[in-house]
Amino acid sequence: MILKKNSLLLLFILLSSLAKASSILIFMDEGQKNHLKAYGLAYWSIKQQGEVDWLLNYRGGSFLIKYAKNVEDECKIRGISYEVLADGKVTAILNEINNPDVNMEMVKLEKTPKIAVYSPKSKLPWDDAVTLVLTYAEIPYDLIYDDEVLKDKLSGYDWLHLHHEDFTGQYGRFWASFRTSTWYRDDVKYQEDAAKRNGFKKVSEMKLAVAKRIKEFCAGGGFLFAMCSGTDSFDIALAAEGVDIAESMFDGDGTDANAQAKIDYSKTLAFKDFKIDMNPEKYEFSDIDVTQGRAFNQSNDYFTLFDFSAKWDLVPTMLTQDHDKVIKGFMGQTTAFRKNLVKPNITVLGENKGGGEVRYLHGEIGKGQFTFYGGHDPEDYQHQVSDPPTDLSLHPNSAGYRLILNNVLFPAAKKKPQKT
Repeated sequence: MILKKNSLLLLFILLSSLAKASSILIFMDEGQKNHLKAYGLAYWSIKQQGEVDWLLNYRGGSFLIKYAKNVEDECKIRGISYEVLADGKVTAILNEINNPDVNMEMVKLEKTPKIAVYSPKSKLPWDDAVTLVLTYAEIPYDLIYDDEVLKDKLSGYDWLHLHHEDFTGQYGRFWASFRTSTWYRDDVKYQEDAAKRNGFKKVSEMKLAVAKRIKEFCAGGGFLFAMCSGTDSFDIALAAEGVDIAESMFDGDGTDANAQAKIDYSKTLAFKDFKIDMNPEKYEFSDIDVTQGRAFNQSNDYFTLFDFSAKWDLVPTMLTQDHDKVIKGFMGQTTAFRKNLVKPNITVLGENKGGGEVRYLHGEIGKGQFTFYGGHDPEDYQHQVSDPPTDLSLHPNSAGYRLILNNVLFPAAKKKPQKT
């Protein structure tokens, strides 16, 4: 009888505890065991419950989720650190965030974005950081490429990532080093077949048409995220519309001798006044990128995230949530952007001030928004062709990869009225 009473007492205490446990806090400061998985849990919770609160600048940009046993179970399964909070503690946190003197804000994440990654179906000898981290975080996405974009399939998506693409139709400028490689020859054939199938005489013409459709997608309200050569080659292709900047080994004929004078910077998203590089032997498209001649190496290559007002500059605050403000640098075909070539209306999110390098930027076009992030892989300083993919289970707290995932969740945020 005594045992039965004790059992009932323990059950009553347990139920009382759960009744008071109104929320789960997934803290995102240095105490978090797996920052990257936490984003996937937030995405999953939005789908399950319809809402997650993103606590900007509170303990590294934490997530607050209404208590449910299945959410707590998922945290345990995925190895995510969390705290179960009673109503009183949640109220105290929200009061702290709402204090006008504190640089914090709460944003409601209400709808999971439908995600597409623009990437070739053929296998190329390198990996893409975004697909790696989406897979690791368990966030679903679809692969689309030129055929789908040209058939207006983008309309079914909210968020698009550009694989490390060359939108100028020069096959990534790999001709000088890899033109005899099987993968290079296969990619050229793949691209030429796609151009012919879609009614274009040249790959460069097809890539321009694709770039213009992507620009329209963004201007119509889509969210665009690009890394490495998917950033500058995109703007170069748009600016060079109607101008031949590809040498004969790429498209069968020569370049326009007056190409530079015909570049139209008004068509670009982020860059201005750049000089295109017409030399097919060089692994470079223009002077937007700073890779050649940098004074940095792995030991001293860092960039700093800007601090923004969470209550007034909500978008850049979301995009810079991190447990570190100084991020390890990493290289790519496009490592970083020359600061004096970034348009004045662009918001710089992260830079290496001493080197005049912009590493991370954000802008708006029409009803949509875009983010460009320099470099190839935040946890592989100098990723080479044919190097193995990064194992993110070895980097679950990557500050550089967190910036990618901020962009993935960003479209889920409930739009707030502009403060005046």
